[in-house]
Amino acid sequence: MTLDATRIENIGADWQKQLAYVIDTVRELSSQTDPQAMVQKYGERVRKTLPVDGTVSISRRGLDAPHFRITRSSRWSEAVDPWKQKDRLPLLTGGLLAELIYGDEPRLIDDLEIPHDDPAAEYLAGFRSLIALPHYDGGVAQNMVVLLRRDRAAFAREDFPNQVLTSSLFGRATYNLVLSRELKTAYDAVDAELKVIANIQRSLLPQELPEIPTMEIATHYATARRAGGDYYDFFELPEGKWGILIADVSGHGTPAAVLMAVTHSLAHALCVPQCSPTRMLTHLNKRLSERYTIDGGTFVTAMYAIYNPAKRELTYASAGHPPPRLKRCADGSIFSLDAVGGLPLGILPNETYEEHTETLTPGDQLIIYTDGITEAANPQGEMFGPARLDTVLEDCTLYASGLIQRLLDTVNNFAAGHPADDDQTVVVAKIS
Repeated sequence: MTLDATRIENIGADWQKQLAYVIDTVRELSSQTDPQAMVQKYGERVRKTLPVDGTVSISRRGLDAPHFRITRSSRWSEAVDPWKQKDRLPLLTGGLLAELIYGDEPRLIDDLEIPHDDPAAEYLAGFRSLIALPHYDGGVAQNMVVLLRRDRAAFAREDFPNQVLTSSLFGRATYNLVLSRELKTAYDAVDAELKVIANIQRSLLPQELPEIPTMEIATHYATARRAGGDYYDFFELPEGKWGILIADVSGHGTPAAVLMAVTHSLAHALCVPQCSPTRMLTHLNKRLSERYTIDGGTFVTAMYAIYNPAKRELTYASAGHPPPRLKRCADGSIFSLDAVGGLPLGILPNETYEEHTETLTPGDQLIIYTDGITEAANPQGEMFGPARLDTVLEDCTLYASGLIQRLLDTVNNFAAGHPADDDQTVVVAKIS
């Protein structure tokens, strides 16, 4: 036996209409960002394809049997947002709805009879058939939607499995949207705190660059995140001398920013006239090791130098920090200030640091930096490296401000839009 052409055409048109309606529904739901609005839109869509006379939604989340909450009801005159108005949700105990949600299974009831003393009688009275559609989370029916009809046996059994699946998938999508909103709220709160931390951190840096005789200074400071662990500072010392400190806390974000603030406090507490580079780093290392990095895993690289303008002498000590690059403009030679060095701060409390003095001449260029500069990567994963840093030092006629701008342009062009993975700090000096 075969179907006539008209019947075949009607069947084809029917499934195509259903598919178009499903696609339209999915698109509309996917545009929602508020779970309450999405539930309302979904309810409107479902009622067009599955006629019901009443609905009630319940939740056992955060409760013990046989307690549950009514989260929605078609008999409410005013909609309640269960995520924002939890205090308005009725808390009930026992009865048919408790049996359904704690049963952890879908249910279809063809001949519904509700005792007048059932806790949920006001939500169920007058209905004769029911389907209970659980929404699982972690394998447990944390929520449930109950669809109601006034007629007996009003729900088709052949449609029941698909209704369970569709409702469960929607419930999962709604819960994911709730989690997404909660995550955004938490992220915004953390981000606001990080902004405050970043502002405090930047307040610890020099607000103005010092005017140092025979040395022109320019600086750049950028964190990879809101807050970071890089730090630089200048100290005015007796006899016209100046202390220059640059440091880099291992790690990123808030923990690094906190240790950076600690380092700042320790450095300013010690910086006295007789504080040599050796003494400064030895002091910082001892205090950090004994109190702040004792649990291991965190350390600080640092270089502290004292510049004597009268003699153009730079006396420095280093604690595992990338050695500065120095260009002698008299002969064009470029080399690292790596005559002395030691372990980063905060590893061994008894580590000591030797110092070395370098005599500078007019025109010399000095770049003191953190490894976020040389380890800046391009999209291919290649690092910037010291060699490219040296190319910035080619023009001896540049002032410090022009030199640092050339360096930043060179690094940015090399990175080609690849975001920085580490904080980047530079102190550039031109000897005059």
